[in-house]
Amino acid sequence: MKTKRIFIATTLILSVIAFSSCSKKEGCTDPLANNYDADADKDDGSCTYNATTGKLSFSFTHNFDGTPVSNTDFNQFNYINQNGDTLSLTKLRYLISDIRLYTSTGDSILIEGYKLVDVTNNTGLSWAPADDIPFGSYTGISFIFGFDSLDNTGNYVDLNSATWNWPAMLGGGYHFMQMEGKYRNNGSDSLYAYHMGTARPSMGVFEQNYFKADLGAITISNNANIEIKMNIAEWYKNPNTWVLNDFHSTLMPNYTAQIMMNQNGRSVFSLGTVSQ
Repeated sequence: MKTKRIFIATTLILSVIAFSSCSKKEGCTDPLANNYDADADKDDGSCTYNATTGKLSFSFTHNFDGTPVSNTDFNQFNYINQNGDTLSLTKLRYLISDIRLYTSTGDSILIEGYKLVDVTNNTGLSWAPADDIPFGSYTGISFIFGFDSLDNTGNYVDLNSATWNWPAMLGGGYHFMQMEGKYRNNGSDSLYAYHMGTARPSMGVFEQNYFKADLGAITISNNANIEIKMNIAEWYKNPNTWVLNDFHSTLMPNYTAQIMMNQNGRSVFSLGTVSQ
C-alpha cells in the first residue's frame, strides 16, 4: 500500500513539472522592444521596434520677398528689385548637390547626388534620394549651390542634354544657375541673363564659384519632406544691390558679376516646412 502511495505522489509531481514546462508564457522577451513582456518566459518572435532611420525627400519652392513664384507667373512684370528695377522672369533653373546633415558631435552625414531644379519647365521641383538617414536632432543642414571643384570636372549625360555646360574658355564644367527675363529700362523692355558658374579672374585663370547654403538646425523623427525655399529677390540685394542697367548681359566672363552672385546667393535659401 505504501508503495502505491509513493507511485501516485511521484506521478503527480511529474505531471505538475510536465504541465509547468508546457505552459511557459510566450511573448516578446527583448527589453529593448516596444512590446517587451517581463512575464514572458519564451520569445515568440513578436517583438517590434521603433525605426531608427528613414527617408528624406526635398521640395523646392520659390518666392520674391514672400510672393510665391511659379512658371505661371513668368513673362509678367510682377517684381521690383532692391534697386527699383521692374522685372519679369522667362527662365529660372539652377543646380544643387551634396546635401549634408551635421550632428552635435561635429560629424556629418552626406547625401551625395545632384538635382537640376527647372522652374521654367516645372521639373525637378522635388528630390527623393535613396539614402537612409538616422533619426535625431541635427545642428544644421546644408547643400552645395552648383558643383564643388571635384564634381564640376565630371561628365553628366543628363546635364549635357539639358545644355547646361559652362564654356571651356570660362573654366568648363557646368552652369550653377540660369535666370533670365526682361526689365524696364527708360520706357522700353530690355533683356537680362543672370547666369552663374565658374569665375574667371583673367584668361586661363579660374576660381570655383560654388557656395554652401546653410539652412539651420533640424530634427528628424520620421520619414520627412523638407521644403527648401528660394527668395529670388535676395539675388538682387544682399549684400550687393544689383543694378540691371550695369549687370544685365555678358555676365558669364564678368568676374565682378560672378563674385557678386556668389555673395548674394548665400542669403537666398532658407528652410521651409518640415513634414513628417
